[in-house]
Amino acid sequence: MVSMKDISVVCGVSIATVSKALNNHKDIGEETKEHIRRVAKEMGYFPNSAAKSLKTNRTYSLGVLFVDDERSGLTHDYFAHVLDSFKSTAEEKGYDITFINSCKTRTERMSYLEHSRYRRFDGVVIACVDFEDPEVEELVRSDIPVVTIDHLFNNRSTIVSDNVKGIRELLYYIYQMGHRKIAYIHGADSAVTQSRLSSYYRTCEELGLDTPAEYIREAPYRNTKGTYEETLKLLELKNPPTCIMYPDDFSCFGGINAINAKGLKIPDDISIAGYDGIRIGRHFEPQLTTIVQDTGRLGREAAIKLINLIESPKTTLTEQIIVEGTVFEGKSVKKIN
Repeated sequence: MVSMKDISVVCGVSIATVSKALNNHKDIGEETKEHIRRVAKEMGYFPNSAAKSLKTNRTYSLGVLFVDDERSGLTHDYFAHVLDSFKSTAEEKGYDITFINSCKTRTERMSYLEHSRYRRFDGVVIACVDFEDPEVEELVRSDIPVVTIDHLFNNRSTIVSDNVKGIRELLYYIYQMGHRKIAYIHGADSAVTQSRLSSYYRTCEELGLDTPAEYIREAPYRNTKGTYEETLKLLELKNPPTCIMYPDDFSCFGGINAINAKGLKIPDDISIAGYDGIRIGRHFEPQLTTIVQDTGRLGREAAIKLINLIESPKTTLTEQIIVEGTVFEGKSVKKIN
């Protein structure tokens, strides 16, 4: 294994100078830095992570707690892109990531906090879990730096989508397309659902729209069976809606199947709208009207905030960072008189 001493001999400088060059210190010239770095690379030098950990008291490892109800993992259309952005940003800053969605060792089960301490994570990002789970709350209350995505805890930083504005803008667009009977199949109860549902009711009130109880339905996120069943109920009403809003783009497929089963066409007979802006919604006809969430920024902000909490805990503010989405008009909402 190549050491700093080996590099210092080849370059004709001290070990201290090699260390400064590799750690980008400002008290040596750029030309010297470049020369030492080039020689180090040519010699196949890699920093000793254990030594680095002892020196900085950090492992440069971040934990990712991600357990959705469907156990979809990295096949989750929305969060896969958020976490990919988180991973890329963390790696650019010199950190590795490890998922902690099983919390098991070969001999015993660990709580989320125990697993985080066992892995010696410098910090943890939490996304798409049961935030009321006592184990999650235990981790959040610990001294480990934590950032959450789409859920707000007291005294913890969070990165959240602007669900209130997203629903408002989507509903306004549907209204502008002439619709006055707009149903909403919302997701299972969560902070995200509460924000979206409140925004739906408030926006309907602003627009003077009626919100009959039978127009408001519930189905779990990403659950096509649930949206299939709820869509059939809406279509069978004496006064059915002209447009149905769904919890997310993936769950729309259940609604589409129900509409097809009834022999109806989208958007000629009924309009639909999703939420999230996953790629597959762009590749079927008609293109899905939806809110495109900025998954790249959500993941990037989460990584930056978490690393700042680790490296500059005294000066990093605990805050809620709100990330806006945009309406993708698509072709699944028909213009009506």
